[in-house]
Amino acid sequence: MSAAPDQIQDTPYVLERRDGSIVRLTLNRGGRFNPLSLDMIEALDAAFARLATDTQARVIVLAAEGKGFCAGHDLKELRAHAGDAAWQQGLFDACNRLMVRMTRIPQPIIARVQGIATAAGCQLVSMCDLAFAADTATFALPGVNIGVFCSTPAVGVARNIGRKRAMEMLLTGEMFSAAQAEQWGLINRALPAEQLDGVVDQFATRIAARSRAVVGLGKKTFYEQVDMGLDRAYELAGGTMACNLELPDAAEGIDAFLQKRAPQWRDG
Repeated sequence: MSAAPDQIQDTPYVLERRDGSIVRLTLNRGGRFNPLSLDMIEALDAAFARLATDTQARVIVLAAEGKGFCAGHDLKELRAHAGDAAWQQGLFDACNRLMVRMTRIPQPIIARVQGIATAAGCQLVSMCDLAFAADTATFALPGVNIGVFCSTPAVGVARNIGRKRAMEMLLTGEMFSAAQAEQWGLINRALPAEQLDGVVDQFATRIAARSRAVVGLGKKTFYEQVDMGLDRAYELAGGTMACNLELPDAAEGIDAFLQKRAPQWRDG
């Protein structure tokens, strides 16, 4: 299955830059508000899949070029494949794989949102482990306005903000401010634009200083247990805690705390 042609195919869909153990992925179709075309989805999914096994990468920052973070699926591409149910299903299958993969890679993903994040773009923010936005950023699930209910974006968004608020976004299609997104729990902080990079870097640096093995195990368990019933969740989490304590970095971390020194993580 091939995606619709892009006007600037010779430039990468996703840029990658490394700052020590912090990897910065940047959506690179800013002139079109970085739509989640099939090519963009596949490029981003491939980057996450590759980084999942990269032991040097401890934190991933997901950012975007241009004025907007991500305006959702590429409507021109969707219309170009009107009537092709197999292609449409393939697109959403690919997008679903991307969203699930984001919860399954060991590295925490931090969204850096500088502008609009709508529909599947709002979904992308919701699937990141942490999210920080400029106070001028806006969020919406506006599909209902054009006859396409945002059913897949609702999966991630509702798990961040709860049912009633998700349904408000889905049924009205209205834009919400970054301050509202923070209040509802879609993002961690709404910040003045000039402070955004500093705060993202602060969190990324702090997380990168932790044990990769411990963080990876903890992230995996969090997403497995969060939608379970209470008994099953505690059973899973208790087993994970026991496994965690068997890790060399757990012994090192506890010893370092008791000895009042900085830990030296075995995983580098």
